Amino acid sequence: MTDLGQFGRLLIGIGGVVILIGILFVAIGFVAPGGRLPGDFVVTRGSASCLIPLVTSILLSIILTFLLNLWTRR
Repeated sequence: MTDLGQFGRLLIGIGGVVILIGILFVAIGFVAPGGRLPGDFVVTRGSASCLIPLVTSILLSIILTFLLNLWTRR
Protein backbone atom coordinates (compact mmCIF):
# COMPACT_ATOMS: atom_id res chain seq x y z
CA MET A 1 0.00 0.00 0.00
CA THR A 2 1.26 3.48 -0.74
CA ASP A 3 2.18 5.99 1.91
CA LEU A 4 -0.89 8.01 1.02
CA GLY A 5 -3.12 4.98 1.64
CA GLN A 6 -1.59 4.43 5.08
CA PHE A 7 -2.07 8.10 5.90
CA GLY A 8 -5.73 7.82 4.88
CA ARG A 9 -6.23 4.84 7.18
CA LEU A 10 -4.58 6.77 10.02
CA LEU A 11 -6.95 9.71 9.50
CA ILE A 12 -9.96 7.38 9.45
CA GLY A 13 -8.78 5.76 12.69
CA ILE A 14 -8.27 9.12 14.39
CA GLY A 15 -11.72 10.25 13.22
CA GLY A 16 -13.28 7.09 14.66
CA VAL A 17 -11.63 7.70 18.03
CA VAL A 18 -12.84 11.32 18.05
CA ILE A 19 -16.39 10.17 17.27
CA LEU A 20 -16.27 7.61 20.11
CA ILE A 21 -15.02 10.24 22.55
CA GLY A 22 -17.86 12.57 21.45
CA ILE A 23 -20.44 9.82 22.00
CA LEU A 24 -18.92 9.16 25.43
CA PHE A 25 -19.22 12.83 26.39
CA VAL A 26 -22.84 12.92 25.26
CA ALA A 27 -23.59 9.75 27.25
CA ILE A 28 -21.95 11.16 30.37
CA GLY A 29 -24.01 14.34 29.91
CA PHE A 30 -27.20 12.26 29.98
CA VAL A 31 -26.11 10.25 33.04
CA ALA A 32 -24.91 13.23 35.05
CA PRO A 33 -26.36 16.58 34.00
CA GLY A 34 -23.71 19.26 34.21
CA GLY A 35 -20.96 16.67 33.83
CA ARG A 36 -20.77 15.90 37.53
CA LEU A 37 -21.00 12.33 38.75
CA PRO A 38 -21.52 11.38 42.38
CA GLY A 39 -18.04 11.39 43.90
CA ASP A 40 -16.83 14.50 42.10
CA PHE A 41 -15.82 17.08 44.67
CA VAL A 42 -16.52 20.80 44.59
CA VAL A 43 -14.57 23.05 46.95
CA THR A 44 -15.92 26.59 47.34
CA ARG A 45 -14.09 29.26 49.31
CA GLY A 46 -15.60 32.69 49.07
CA SER A 47 -15.92 33.62 45.42
CA ALA A 48 -13.51 30.91 44.20
CA SER A 49 -14.49 27.33 43.49
CA CYS A 50 -12.59 24.26 42.38
CA LEU A 51 -14.08 21.12 40.81
CA ILE A 52 -12.17 17.87 41.38
CA PRO A 53 -13.69 15.28 39.00
CA LEU A 54 -12.39 12.14 40.77
CA VAL A 55 -15.06 9.63 39.70
CA THR A 56 -15.30 11.09 36.20
CA SER A 57 -11.54 10.69 35.76
CA ILE A 58 -11.59 7.09 36.99
CA LEU A 59 -14.53 6.20 34.74
CA LEU A 60 -12.95 7.83 31.71
CA SER A 61 -9.67 6.03 32.42
CA ILE A 62 -11.38 2.63 32.61
CA ILE A 63 -13.34 3.19 29.39
CA LEU A 64 -10.33 4.45 27.44
CA THR A 65 -8.16 1.58 28.72
CA PHE A 66 -10.78 -0.92 27.55
CA LEU A 67 -11.11 0.72 24.13
CA LEU A 68 -7.34 0.97 23.60
CA ASN A 69 -6.88 -2.67 24.62
CA LEU A 70 -9.53 -3.72 22.11
CA TRP A 71 -7.89 -1.62 19.41
CA THR A 72 -4.31 -2.85 19.99
CA ARG A 73 -5.21 -6.56 20.22
CA ARG A 74 -6.33 -6.93 16.62
